[in-house]
Amino acid sequence: MGDHDLVGIVEGALLAAGEPLTKKQLAQLFDELDRPSTADITAALTEVAERCDGRGFELAEVASGFRFQVRQNLSPWVSKLWVERPVRYSRALLETLSLIAYRQPITRGEIEDIRGVAVSSNIMKSLLERDWVKVVGHRDVPGKPAMYATTREFLDYFNLKSLDQLPPLADVKDLETMTSALPLEEFHDSRGEENEPEGSESQGIAVDSVQDEEAVDTE
Repeated sequence: MGDHDLVGIVEGALLAAGEPLTKKQLAQLFDELDRPSTADITAALTEVAERCDGRGFELAEVASGFRFQVRQNLSPWVSKLWVERPVRYSRALLETLSLIAYRQPITRGEIEDIRGVAVSSNIMKSLLERDWVKVVGHRDVPGKPAMYATTREFLDYFNLKSLDQLPPLADVKDLETMTSALPLEEFHDSRGEENEPEGSESQGIAVDSVQDEEAVDTE
């Protein structure tokens, strides 16, 4: 099999998959005797990425592997293909998610201590249902509260390969900068409006239509 054939197969597989593929998954498309090496797969991916130069889409590497995606600067136009109202997230949800991302594993009580307000059950339910966070254990204290951490799906959604791509915690001075450190294209500061269902629009142009969180936090 020539290099040209390998590049075409890799490109076609990524287009057809509908989800990120790892190098191992790409290699497993081939019979054992005809299976390309990891170096060959890497070279093919590099060429596929170069073919995207100057086009409306790109090859991106996220936590789950490689995928094609529309370039973010085209979002204002391409997003009009979806008739649904863009999903918007409350400030309370984003603050909760930011704390989990930066201080994981963390309990709900610890999040409340930092924010100074109660965390809505609907917020935790939404984060769990979207597979952005998961329970990774229980704190060895009375009540055995659940400890939360982010997931691979969280990294994929925010176009990250790893948590290392977030700014170092030492550079994050307060909750405001911690929240805005998430790679959201747009962040609307709705401070003092946590009872409003809409607070901050998410990044991404192909997001699921979901209900807005009920921000029932009280100051």
